[in-house]
Amino acid sequence: MQGVSITSDIGPLKRVMLHRPGKELLNLIPRRLEDLLFDDIPFLKAAQEEHDAFSETLRSQGVEVVYLEDLMTEVLEIHPGLTEPFLYQWLREAGIRTHRWQDALYAHLRENYQGKDLVEKTMEGITLREMGRKSDLSLQDLIASPDDLIVDPMPNLYFTRDPAAVVGDGLMISRMCFPTRRRETIYTDYIFRHHPDFIDRVKRYYDRNEYARLEGGDVICLTPDTVAIGISQRTSPDAIEKAAANLFSSEESGVKTILAFFIPSSRAFMHLDTVFTQVDRGKYTIHPGILGPLKVFEIRKGEGFDPTDPEPELSIRELTMPLEDILKKYTGAENVRLIPCGGSDPIAAAREQWNDGSNTLCVSPGVIIVYSRNELSNNLLREEGLTVLEIPSSELSRGRGGPRCMSMPLNRELYLFN
Repeated sequence: MQGVSITSDIGPLKRVMLHRPGKELLNLIPRRLEDLLFDDIPFLKAAQEEHDAFSETLRSQGVEVVYLEDLMTEVLEIHPGLTEPFLYQWLREAGIRTHRWQDALYAHLRENYQGKDLVEKTMEGITLREMGRKSDLSLQDLIASPDDLIVDPMPNLYFTRDPAAVVGDGLMISRMCFPTRRRETIYTDYIFRHHPDFIDRVKRYYDRNEYARLEGGDVICLTPDTVAIGISQRTSPDAIEKAAANLFSSEESGVKTILAFFIPSSRAFMHLDTVFTQVDRGKYTIHPGILGPLKVFEIRKGEGFDPTDPEPELSIRELTMPLEDILKKYTGAENVRLIPCGGSDPIAAAREQWNDGSNTLCVSPGVIIVYSRNELSNNLLREEGLTVLEIPSSELSRGRGGPRCMSMPLNRELYLFN
């Protein structure tokens, strides 16, 4: 019996879901980079070698690593009847509107791919050349270049943190902000509905069909009863209110307080975890550039909170005390240390935050995985007494995400805060 369980970001990590970068990166081309949320094109072979080093580092710490592509393959092997609805949903959400093209692409996939190859092909994208000239299907096909993509790739999939977040023994599946990433949560949805490790064991506190955008990179479990969620470029305030109401309505969640961190909306600060992560009891990485504009709001049940109400009453107030004092109060830590990315040098802070110097993955209290390129930040973390496990990142970092972004923890041991 697996299920999920995350009650803090520092409890010893037991099981994590990753996605090894695949041929979807080969379908990145310069004129489509902005649409696909990339700033540059990673070299696939090197990116895979770096990702394998990440996986091995996790395993060396006793963490079980499972892969998104393997879990999805197992779902379709165990439940072959799901293959057709999965593929047609994937095609519709890829923007394939005509039944003729849906049927042609479905037939192409079923005839040429099976098992894990089929799952990975849905991640890679499909070009017109692969299909051959289908001149009877549309006028667009007659004027298009053979190398035009009929179905876009999903190059952001190796950032498995964003499509969902585990809170307690439940799950929040994201409503992704940008259309290019919304299909990623189809895999998450199928895995947690149908894989034997999770079926009927994982309560949902948010779902991909919600109206308001929320992404997993903005969700940080501070303690078993307190969750931080970023109001960011990718997560909206109304989504946080909805998630809070759902968590408060469930006795199983154990969550009593949401701390909403309002950070600047920009690509550099796309999620809360790009500027703030917990690395040990009372210790956090932070990008110093957010400390001025940062606002924190407490969300709790309102006096008239009714879990049967579609919009139950919430109590929301701004917290005006310094961030260190907020964290002391809500986590029970006697001392709080904010470790600045790049130290006191604003140029180094901006450079290393751009390369995810604040985006650390804690595998156990005081033991964290970081990108090796962020030398100043990593040395500061060591000076704070932390065990710093460095991984190479010249190619992975081109996607603008660090070790925390590249991992979706499924199970952590309970960390006792009191």
